[in-house]
Amino acid sequence: MPYLQNNDFTTLRNSFQKSSFINDMYFVTATFSEDGRAYFPSHSNTYLLARFKNRSQVMSEVEKCNLATPTFVFTQNDELFERMTGDSLNLVSIYYLEHGDTMSDLSDLSFIVAKRNRVRRAELGNLKLSTSQIQKFTFPYEGNLIVLEVTSDNKHQADHKYCEKTRKEVQRKGIGMTSLLNLSVIERLK
Repeated sequence: MPYLQNNDFTTLRNSFQKSSFINDMYFVTATFSEDGRAYFPSHSNTYLLARFKNRSQVMSEVEKCNLATPTFVFTQNDELFERMTGDSLNLVSIYYLEHGDTMSDLSDLSFIVAKRNRVRRAELGNLKLSTSQIQKFTFPYEGNLIVLEVTSDNKHQADHKYCEKTRKEVQRKGIGMTSLLNLSVIERLK
């Protein structure tokens, strides 16, 4: 959710820090791709990123804030793989598949991403928006997301380039994978 300096946000952040259904929480900066800006023009530059266990519980808490700036709730449909590592999270890169979500395509995508040693987790997911504003365009790929979690000690720009190389390799297989958003981790809060 957008990182704001108001009472609703502070109350929600404190609630999340104490909550048992929030596993991890980070302060992040967001970089939207040109394609992402078209669908989400009223975005923020800083966000609170949290990994949660219960989507309905998170959505009810988030919707109490009634924010004009969209809150993005990504939920996992399927995990492609997870690599156990002690390194800290540095970047979350979110893509969408324009087409090519057949089992063969997902298998190829999983194989390519699994070869990338900085990617600690790759998931298929979907997106739910919470906002008080009416969006001009509906995001048509909300059920076809790929979320890559990258761990490294590199700068965020280097990890973003690393993910772009991964995306290009996937596209060479004929799978239309487009960048939506990158979340650079600034600080771990929980």
